[in-house]
Amino acid sequence: MNKLPFNSPPERLCLLRLSAVGDVSHVLPVVRTLQAHWPETQITWIIGKAEHSLVEDIEGIEFITFDKAKRWSAFAEIRRQLADRHFDVLLHMQMSLRASLISLLVNADIRLGFDRKRARDFQWLFTNHRIPYRPRQHVIESFFGFSEALGINDRMMRWDIPVPEYARTCSRQAIPEQPTLVVSPCSSQAYRNWTAEGYATVADHAVEHHGMRVVITGGLSTIENQYGDEIVTLMRHESLNLVGRTDLKQLFAILQRATLVLAPDSGPAHLANAAGTPVIGLYATTNPERAGPYGSLDLVVSRYAEAVQERYGKPPEQVRWGARVRTEGTMERITPQEVIETLDQAMTRPTGNTTVSESPFSP
Repeated sequence: MNKLPFNSPPERLCLLRLSAVGDVSHVLPVVRTLQAHWPETQITWIIGKAEHSLVEDIEGIEFITFDKAKRWSAFAEIRRQLADRHFDVLLHMQMSLRASLISLLVNADIRLGFDRKRARDFQWLFTNHRIPYRPRQHVIESFFGFSEALGINDRMMRWDIPVPEYARTCSRQAIPEQPTLVVSPCSSQAYRNWTAEGYATVADHAVEHHGMRVVITGGLSTIENQYGDEIVTLMRHESLNLVGRTDLKQLFAILQRATLVLAPDSGPAHLANAAGTPVIGLYATTNPERAGPYGSLDLVVSRYAEAVQERYGKPPEQVRWGARVRTEGTMERITPQEVIETLDQAMTRPTGNTTVSESPFSP
């Protein structure tokens, strides 16, 4: 199947993508593309509770939230909200059994999912149409396979996440008019995290050689708080530790206002990409060609190839696309010096008509 036959835009479309923050940000350009081409189509997005707080005020979309903390009662809530409703098409954009079970509650004529070669957790059993197989794609490219299957070949690379004034106020307080490095040290998976010593070394270099302010961000988890405290302790210079002190809107506003972001493969790295801010991505356990910050792939510091070679005895092109290396110490292959060299490169990287170091602050 290449394209689904639509003589006219569908009246009602349901999109199913629950999590995580990074992948929700990857889906947004597809949503913006659908909105641009089919402005009259009513779009309903079934989304996770945490991710909803980031995008809830986007106009033209009805959101139905799924709170996984409620376990089976969350399914009952979705069933109630979708009762007696019909959609022309369901975009089943998440390969998980939980999402597939939710998809059974969606009454749709066309149930579009991933091709069988890529689909995991038996997703193909829950769909009646599938996007064409494309090998070795970035996650964003794979999501655009859904709009292309619907007959839309243009791409609107826009995110346009609304930022309320309270979040802008927070970002202005955190980042005055000074070049700023935001360090977001943690991923949702600990094996992707670099070392606190490495972050502190790079942050000190940013202060000493580029006159940058350093802001550390993160969530409420114990490991994120430990990283924030340790980086502050190890640094020779002052930094602002905001770990656990911002919601997603405030974090996004801070990332918008930053000059540069340093992060592993994580939601904040992809949010920074959505904010239009250059990202130094640190990759050894996951493939940056598949999951790197989309607009800053030239700034990725990667040891993925050598990690894969040691773990699997093969180069990346001979292992499964998206294969991960969870071996302890894998991220320590990345050295502070190569990150520093990339930071120096980033500070002279063209961004439109300016360099990063000259880039204007967001309002």
